Amino acid sequence: MILLRRLLGDVLRRQRQRQGRTLREVSSSARVSLGYLSEVERGQKEASSELLSAICDALDVRMSELMREVSDELALAELAQSAAAAEPVPTPVRPRLNSVSVSSVPPERVTIKAPAEAVDVVAA
Repeated sequence: MILLRRLLGDVLRRQRQRQGRTLREVSSSARVSLGYLSEVERGQKEASSELLSAICDALDVRMSELMREVSDELALAELAQSAAAAEPVPTPVRPRLNSVSVSSVPPERVTIKAPAEAVDVVAA
């Protein structure tokens, strides 16, 4: 199951780490407790829109940019989940040809008969 709060937390953490900032710096700037911000980043707490706005302001990131990145992550997670749930496509079975010695056949033209078709091979 895909949890939106986990994806949101992952994106927030990446944004903070890209800026080289600590949880303490962002929590202080956003006026959010350090522990609560940590729980939001780990996807353990659902952040309200007010809290997200404060965190985005502290990170100097537009909420629309944050949500776009979360949306992209969600789309990838859904694709991965549906691909994992899908049944594997069977590999087509190819007929095997028996080995044939062609040393006694004139080199101009050789016909190899496969189970369902004939293939012409022309010597160069």
